[in-house]
Amino acid sequence: MKTYTRRKRAIEAYSARIEHEEHATPAEHDRMRLEVALVKSLIEARERLGLTQRELAAISGVKQPAIARLESMKRSPQIDTLFKLLHPLGLTLEIVPLDKDNPNLPNNTGSKE
Repeated sequence: MKTYTRRKRAIEAYSARIEHEEHATPAEHDRMRLEVALVKSLIEARERLGLTQRELAAISGVKQPAIARLESMKRSPQIDTLFKLLHPLGLTLEIVPLDKDNPNLPNNTGSKE
């Protein structure tokens, strides 16, 4: 339980830093939020399946220390690592369009037609 609390605090601290990062662009803020959401989903799926980091390492091919760094937000998730971890957890990534009314999209006035 101590480890879970430590990971949760690390994720919350990272989330707080995101919101206070003044020099980040909107796209950088989105990337950081995505990282937090991905890591949270990975942890929740691993724990839901009752797997330890060591067990996930054995079935995914990702070394346990790398999983620990990822879960503690010490490293950004790399796409190849994510795919190795997601499959044994029964998860996948999906690309979805941004909200069409997003004012940050090119050629978007933000007005609804």
